[in-house]
Amino acid sequence: MATGNVNPFNLSDSEDEAEQRQEDGVDTERSPSDGAPGPPSNNPFSPQADAEHPALLLSSTRTSPSVEGISVAAAAATMAGGLAETRVSVDVIAAQLIRDQYILTALEFHTELLEAGRELPRLRDYFSNPGNFERQSGTPPACKDQGLGPGGPLNRAGSISTLDSLDFARYSDDGNRESDERVAVLEFELRKAKETIQALRANLTQAAESDTRERSKNYNSNPEIQEPIRPLEKRALNFLVNEYLLKNEYKLSAITFSDENDDQDFELWDDVGLNIPKPPDLLQIYRNCGSALPSPRDTVDVAVGVESGELTGNYITQKPDLLQKLEYQISLLNKEKQSLADQIKKLQRCVCVCVKLSPAFQQALLSFCKMSADSRLGAEVSRIADSEESVMLMLGRCLPHIVPNVLLAKRERMVAHLCQELIPLILCTACLHPEPKERDQLLHILFNLIKRPDDEQRQMILTGCVAFARHVGPTRVEAELLPQCWEQINHKYPERRLLVAEACGALAPYLPKEIRSSLVLSMLQQMLAEDKADMVREAVVKSLAIIMGYINDPDKYPQGFELMLLSLGDPSERVVSAIHQVFIPAFAAWTIELGNLQTTLIPSLLARIETLLKNEHGLDEHKLHMLLSALQSLIPPLFSVVLQNAPFTHRVNLQGHTPPIEVTRFPRPASPLQDVATIVGSRETLSALLILYDYQLEHEGTTGWDSLLWVVNQLLPQLIDIVGRVNVTSTTCVHEFSRFFWRLCRTFGKIFTNTKVKPQFQEILRLSEENVDALTGNGILTKATVPIYATGVLTSYNQEEDRKLLVGFLEDVMTTLSLSHAPLDSLKASFVELGANPVYHELLLTVLWYGVVHTSALVRCTAARMFELLVKGVNETLVAQRVVPALITLSSDPEISVRISTIPAFGTIMETVTQKELLERVKMQLASFLEDPQYQDQHSLHMEIIRTFGRVGPNAEPRFRDEFVLPHLHKLALGNNVQPSESKRIDIATQLFEAYSALSCCFISEELMVTHFLPGLRCLRADMEQLSPEHEVILSSMIKEGETKVENRGIGQAEGSVSIAASLVGEDAKTKFLSKMGQLTTSGAMLANVFQRKK
Repeated sequence: MATGNVNPFNLSDSEDEAEQRQEDGVDTERSPSDGAPGPPSNNPFSPQADAEHPALLLSSTRTSPSVEGISVAAAAATMAGGLAETRVSVDVIAAQLIRDQYILTALEFHTELLEAGRELPRLRDYFSNPGNFERQSGTPPACKDQGLGPGGPLNRAGSISTLDSLDFARYSDDGNRESDERVAVLEFELRKAKETIQALRANLTQAAESDTRERSKNYNSNPEIQEPIRPLEKRALNFLVNEYLLKNEYKLSAITFSDENDDQDFELWDDVGLNIPKPPDLLQIYRNCGSALPSPRDTVDVAVGVESGELTGNYITQKPDLLQKLEYQISLLNKEKQSLADQIKKLQRCVCVCVKLSPAFQQALLSFCKMSADSRLGAEVSRIADSEESVMLMLGRCLPHIVPNVLLAKRERMVAHLCQELIPLILCTACLHPEPKERDQLLHILFNLIKRPDDEQRQMILTGCVAFARHVGPTRVEAELLPQCWEQINHKYPERRLLVAEACGALAPYLPKEIRSSLVLSMLQQMLAEDKADMVREAVVKSLAIIMGYINDPDKYPQGFELMLLSLGDPSERVVSAIHQVFIPAFAAWTIELGNLQTTLIPSLLARIETLLKNEHGLDEHKLHMLLSALQSLIPPLFSVVLQNAPFTHRVNLQGHTPPIEVTRFPRPASPLQDVATIVGSRETLSALLILYDYQLEHEGTTGWDSLLWVVNQLLPQLIDIVGRVNVTSTTCVHEFSRFFWRLCRTFGKIFTNTKVKPQFQEILRLSEENVDALTGNGILTKATVPIYATGVLTSYNQEEDRKLLVGFLEDVMTTLSLSHAPLDSLKASFVELGANPVYHELLLTVLWYGVVHTSALVRCTAARMFELLVKGVNETLVAQRVVPALITLSSDPEISVRISTIPAFGTIMETVTQKELLERVKMQLASFLEDPQYQDQHSLHMEIIRTFGRVGPNAEPRFRDEFVLPHLHKLALGNNVQPSESKRIDIATQLFEAYSALSCCFISEELMVTHFLPGLRCLRADMEQLSPEHEVILSSMIKEGETKVENRGIGQAEGSVSIAASLVGEDAKTKFLSKMGQLTTSGAMLANVFQRKK
């Protein structure tokens, strides 16, 4: 080979070259002269080789061994002349460079090798040893054998004990490159220093891990000893704690923690220790601490095989047989798989899944289908035979029950029982028969088997129909069963129509969805509108509810809404009860799936209520009750929507223990479908949701909670506005709205009531002394808002603080209305509604006592008038202990108006109380009003007493009426004859006329008739002759009839116990008189028409 073709720098460290070097005697040991690696003696770069091949020696007479002082190209050119057939290894070159102290050249060579991925151990060890650079002075390579030359010392970096920054400018041919060379050397020193630090930390980490294992063994052997924390563990935990603080915005805590651990760098995990994987964050560690990780001993890799040498000799010939057998097994498995797939497909087609309903709700809804499988016959009907063997078994079970009944079938009851026994056979035959015409005939027999099926028989037939539907699928149900129902829809017997209505609901899950939402829905709608039997319409409503539970056509929503309104207006209580218990919950569940509950259904009902209130011809209270009751039934679904769309639903945890729900937390539901627990799925789910619901309301607010914000910002303001337009004198309206708000507050909870409902009412009412205006009054306080807020919202919870709030509110209303001279209708409505519940009697008496002792006479007058409303419902003990003392206190009030205000309450006591002592006290007080001289000229007092006598006289105790009322009326009529004021005289006369008209229907003895009743009428007639001639005609007729009755006392003894009015012309005249008297108002002119003669 030519010398010029040899490339001595075609460097390689391959195994072939290593073997070649080994054959050539290359030695890799260090040279004893300088400690650096050197070549063997026969190497061209050895001293001996220098003598034999002087051309190969690198120039040693150069002034400075700079980086350009020797180049790889020069070395290649030099070696090319002498080594025609030898390839010089990189190790030889490195050894020569180190021996001749070409440090920078060696460093550059080392760097290039590192970048090429071929690190040379000789250079790595040399530059990693700090001892190679600790000489005090540098000697140029040319002066090595002659001692130290004039060169300067090697300057060593103060912080790194590796290759120092050398003063190479002394030996450099180019002094301008001094700074660049120094920077390169310092960067290399820094890199080597970092490698050294990492190596030391790796050793430290390894030592710590080994120490950890040793200590773990010791502490495992003695678990009672608590192992102290190790430095490595401490640094790792510090890092995780600092990371947790920063992630959760505890910035000040993180800064303080970092200052307290200033020896650790929290920005770099490697500062904890090398070769240590970073663990998960603290939150993940906490969540995973309860779940045990599988131990290595639980997971093993197993491989099973057989060596070919261990097999028998004929295993090759057995392979085709084995393959055939396996293929046969595979074919069998495939057939079984296909069969199971067909069954699954068939079952999925038969039963459609209601994704919008919870399983509990769906089960509760289907429970309204009257089916029975508890008895032997019910079980027989519910499972239809599907093979010849099953048919034989069924016949063997049923025939022993049929044959005895055939022999004894002489009475109708036995015939009905026999028909029941035939139901399984008919269904089985109809299911398996191949001819459609025969199947139709059999199903016709089934529906006409019993003339008028009772509940048990209908349940049996329905159970069979459902079993038939499960077995044959939706198509045959539509083609074979539905026509039978359609034929019976107008049957003359209601029991048959009832069977049809119930069958539509029971078959709903097994019908095609198109038929369910069209034909079946239309059938039921027709029956609801046309059927006259209440029980049929009730069954129709329940079946419609089941249809709504399975319907999936959004276009049917308007039809469902109209069906709901039609059912709500049904005259039958059974139908209305069914609509609330079944239909509205199912319809609401569907609207929730459609997203229409809050956007369409509830707003539609509210709009209809507003339309009713705007009606100029008067309020239709029945329709208002109907719509408000529907709204009440929608409160549980509305609350479930709020819970299920809350921000915390993803945090619901059912794994742990959930506390039971308080029994009084929700109002008692009318049916299981109105139970919030049924709607959301279970009581455990509801309990977990309620805990998060209360916490969210109390601590985190309603931001992003759209469903609840709709209730707060749209529903409540609209309801409060509607309430302000309700007629406060309508007791029915006040009661309905009160019940609605009570149910709403109880369902949504106390926190919601206190933070969302009460503030909106309080903002409108604004009860304060500044609002008292003697001229105009506070307008909102005279509306129905007051009683509805008091009786619907403030009574929803009955804790002590709630009762105090109610008492304070009623006291403020009573004070404000009294001082502003406003009507008291709103306060009266509140007392009437609250007084109906004995629980609030003590509370109302507390409010009235506040009025009794108030400094204002106006407030005391109001309190006195409120006692009249309260007395009727309070037990006699409270009347004696609390009411009468308060009234007697007011009856001695300095203000005459206050004393007069007590008279109606005293009269009501005389009307309702039976205790003699109590009645005597009241009678004495009324007598003082009538007989005390100071009251002789009190026209207002006399008017109030006469009005009270006329109101309570017919219902008061007969002795009180005979001994007190009639004599004092006579006296007042007599005194009115000499009244000088004509206006007062006509007022008293009009009131006396009303009182005598009311008392004329009572039994009056002959003595009282002569001594007080007739004389009083004559005195009254004397006034009416001058003041109101139309009244005089009636009074004359009454006097004449009374006188006639007294004269004929001995003739008609039996008639002595009847009233004067009843003794008119005959029974027809008495009926006519009583009916007209009941329709009369205070206008005396209208009474005259009763007794006018026809001309």
